[in-house]
Amino acid sequence: MEFLSEYGLFLAKVITIVVALLVIIGFIVANRAQLKEHVQGHISVTHLNDRYDQMKEALLHAVLDKHAFSQRKKQLAREHKAREKELAKKHKAARKGKGAGPEGHEGRDTPVPEQGEADAEAGEGEGTPHPRLKPKGEDARVFVVHFDGDIKASALSSLREEITAILQVAESGDEVLVVLESPGGMVANYGLAASQLARVRAAGIFLTIAVDKVAASGGYMMACVADRIIAAPFAMVGSIGVLAQLPNFNRLLKRHDVDYELFTAGEFKRTVTMFGENTPEGREKFQSDLEEIHALFQHFVGEYRPQLDVNRVATGEVWFGQRAIDLGLVDALKTSDEYLTSRAGEAALYQVEYKEKTNIAKRIGLAAQSGIESALMRLLSRLAAWRHQAQ
Repeated sequence: MEFLSEYGLFLAKVITIVVALLVIIGFIVANRAQLKEHVQGHISVTHLNDRYDQMKEALLHAVLDKHAFSQRKKQLAREHKAREKELAKKHKAARKGKGAGPEGHEGRDTPVPEQGEADAEAGEGEGTPHPRLKPKGEDARVFVVHFDGDIKASALSSLREEITAILQVAESGDEVLVVLESPGGMVANYGLAASQLARVRAAGIFLTIAVDKVAASGGYMMACVADRIIAAPFAMVGSIGVLAQLPNFNRLLKRHDVDYELFTAGEFKRTVTMFGENTPEGREKFQSDLEEIHALFQHFVGEYRPQLDVNRVATGEVWFGQRAIDLGLVDALKTSDEYLTSRAGEAALYQVEYKEKTNIAKRIGLAAQSGIESALMRLLSRLAAWRHQAQ
């Protein structure tokens, strides 16, 4: 009886959720015109140095006694005042010397180094400052971008805006750090995403890619563009291969006397289908197309990482940690957090994010999607728990 009671309550919850979702979906359908409206977004910039300082001060406030913390605040205030004076002197000297010659974005005219040279530099020791980056104390800047990729590379639209904004102000000696996570996806989408990162290299700005979890297939297509790739010890990298799969329901349709007719103009306009009868010629052509894409993928990787034995790694496999370094897929083992905190002591860190404005209908749609995913996860967890109890 207790089980039936719990099951009844659970069923009531499910029905309530379904009814609520139907209402939300009805609202979205009724306002679908508004969902199609493009609303201009904006660039948001976060000074990460301040964020790290605030975290540090919060902990010190907890662990230090009042006198020690007060003395620390006074010392920091004196250091800040000294830095402000030094900065004012630099600006004054810069204004005086402005007539001596044009100043500006040297990165615009800085040629991109040869690929072999760039990659050789990228392989230097982790503690060695890179020769193309401004040293500490010379207004070094790091622009940080996050890319969380799905099968359609949906974050591409934001990446384009972020890269465009950064290139308006970045100079030679600055760095762009992209914290990348992607298992790969559609070829054209990830090809365009990789081309956005190539814009940074073409402008003469040093590009670092940090992989904390996975950069596989299309994700690695993006990562290989970097001057330097760092990865967490258990991050998955590689998967230089091409995959395509689809079910075929032709025999099922025939068994139920359903005809499927497909009309094309051009011998290979359609090679394989889900509902028609696939021919050996169509399969062969489809496989040939995949092989061609794979060859282009390998050439792209080899162009940006010439020290990499592409034939050895272009098997569709993924690698971790030291093995990825040995093969030349990455340059150093380090998480993005570790890298950023180490750079915070020698450069100004700016996290750049493009935020899209959403109307009410779109916000409700996103909330509905999140609610559906959460409800399904709870449902699966509850069913798994009941199955375990029953056994």
